[in-house]
Amino acid sequence: MSSLRAKIQDVFNEPACEQNRRKDAKARKEGCSKPLTPGAAAGGCAFDGAKIVLQPITDVAHLIHGPLACEGNSWDNRGAASSGPTLWRTSFTTDLTELDVVLGQGERKLFKAIREIKEAYGPPAIFVYPTCVTALIGDDIEAICKRAAEKFGLPVVPVNAPGFFGSKNLGNKLAGEALLERVIGTVEPDDAGPHDINILGEFNLAGEFWLVKPLLDRLGIRVRACIPGDARYLDIACAHRARAAMMVCSTALINLARKMEQRWDIPFFEGSFYGITDTSEALRQISQLLVKKGADPEILGRTEASIAEEEAIAWKKLAAYRPRLEGKRVLLNTGGVKSWSVVHALMEIGIEIVGTSVKKSTVEDKERIKQILKDDNHMFEQMAPRELYAMLSEHKADIMLSGGRTQFIALKAKTPWLDINQERQHPYAGYDGMVELVRQIDLAIHNPIWRQVREPAPWDCQPAVREELPRMKSEIATLHVVQEFAGTTADDFGER
Repeated sequence: MSSLRAKIQDVFNEPACEQNRRKDAKARKEGCSKPLTPGAAAGGCAFDGAKIVLQPITDVAHLIHGPLACEGNSWDNRGAASSGPTLWRTSFTTDLTELDVVLGQGERKLFKAIREIKEAYGPPAIFVYPTCVTALIGDDIEAICKRAAEKFGLPVVPVNAPGFFGSKNLGNKLAGEALLERVIGTVEPDDAGPHDINILGEFNLAGEFWLVKPLLDRLGIRVRACIPGDARYLDIACAHRARAAMMVCSTALINLARKMEQRWDIPFFEGSFYGITDTSEALRQISQLLVKKGADPEILGRTEASIAEEEAIAWKKLAAYRPRLEGKRVLLNTGGVKSWSVVHALMEIGIEIVGTSVKKSTVEDKERIKQILKDDNHMFEQMAPRELYAMLSEHKADIMLSGGRTQFIALKAKTPWLDINQERQHPYAGYDGMVELVRQIDLAIHNPIWRQVREPAPWDCQPAVREELPRMKSEIATLHVVQEFAGTTADDFGER
């Protein structure tokens, strides 16, 4: 327990985080999470954060040791995609019940579950996640995993991040620690080369990394491991032989990037694949790091030539959208790396940013936003739903880009909305992804449905019609009577 406490404290005291270095010793112990407000939802827990980071490793069996609800609550919370194995889409849990807790059957059920997974699926590894219940009752997860690994002859990796440890962000980092201690460096590749890199913090949402990988392949740059998007266990185990690394989401795995640099001398930088300019800059920095690590300098020339060609194609495609979108106002209600990378991408085609959320952004993210927007008046830490609705209903923005949780605010305000968070259905990374993002914004803004729903109802815009309704109803009733007796003779009328 003391070693685990030391590990968590080490994660809180992250020297590679500029924001963390500015804190005093007391504030540093509290980590990155804000104090919880009584009555407010706490958001994702540490277990949820660890599962988010590791589940996209596609050929691994992810076994949850705890009650069934823990697996249900964290299942499929990211729109990651796989180009091959689908084992990660199968849910495994020990389904611990109250009777198991009382009788002390937790460890036995865990060992049995590992054996059943091994026999039925034969995965290259099994990741075991303890939950609050199994951590509180004292199940020795590490001992069980060690015994199972020896007996069944495959890696069984304990991911020690039960929910009560802290926030989702802490769980992200603890997942990185598990990879560092028990996976990375356990296999020596026989094909290491001077152009191997790692991509850290890329989740391959909606398959968007597949739009970036061909750009690297064209330059002769091999992605040794993309952690965790569309990853394989063996790729991650060999990741220590990469020559350079790119960090896409620093708040999740910056501790992993820093320690890999310390242990294996793998330099890294933080970049983005959102937007044309940022994608080109990321490719340049990757090539420059590889040259510094011994690669042939001619890769720099090939990189510039490829960038020039790809940018020309992308700008030509975007030219058709510029007259339709230039001057349109966008409200960006997201956070983290998207708070500045998407801002920069949209401004490249003349879209105006009326506001961007910095709720999950670091100090570095906020500084980038200030440099891009030239001021900080358009940044907001968080905006209440009532304020968002007022801003949209007053037509201060032409579209809102956000996650699914706030879509109904935009729809109620009769404002176009586009999902850019992890649930999105379209990939937005790289040059082609930027074109797709602009295309989706154009489709959303110019959808004819918005013109129709914004028009007032006939009885609202024509008060005279509303006043005449009683008289019109009377005339219609009289007309029905006349029609009923039309064409009848006097005799027929008398019979009636």
